[in-house]
Amino acid sequence: MTLAERIRDALAEPAKLPPLPGDLPEQRALASLPAAVLIAITDRADPGVILTVRREHLRTHAGQIAFPGGRLDEGEEPVAAALREAHEELGLDPALVELAGRLDEYRTVTGYVVTPVIGVVPPELPLRPHEHEVADWFEAPLAYLLDATNQQVETAVFAGLERRYWQIGWNGRRIWGATAAMLVNLSRRLQWM
Repeated sequence: MTLAERIRDALAEPAKLPPLPGDLPEQRALASLPAAVLIAITDRADPGVILTVRREHLRTHAGQIAFPGGRLDEGEEPVAAALREAHEELGLDPALVELAGRLDEYRTVTGYVVTPVIGVVPPELPLRPHEHEVADWFEAPLAYLLDATNQQVETAVFAGLERRYWQIGWNGRRIWGATAAMLVNLSRRLQWM
């Protein structure tokens, strides 16, 4: 059974825990901006997840670690947007992505409703970060990211209230916020890891 098939089978099973809905669940009724990200999992004996480091000069999420992704263009579906953004940000050829499924939408504090699209990609891809948007990229071990002992809950004050957010530290890097929360949601679905 291929990695993509194993992921599809896991996504077909009911989750043991409910998904995290988003950063500000009380704002579900507010207007939202549709977005999509690609959770690119490398097809190797010990799979990894490809993550980007956003440039420091960007207007939003500067310097943060994220999945490749962004807003949907008008009339665009989440899968098409995730593949387009991964191609724009990393030069990832959409033809090399074997789609494996989606996770539940996640609402970010900045008003986006993000659809995480899961795809399996070959290892050792010749990725080229977009010089204006992406400072760097790296691959972190999937098993490490999905291990609940590595997923920490932190708190911060936002909009006058103390908020909880997720954080995963790996190899000196801080994966936090919506990206970490989507990895927590992935861990709740990929129970075979």
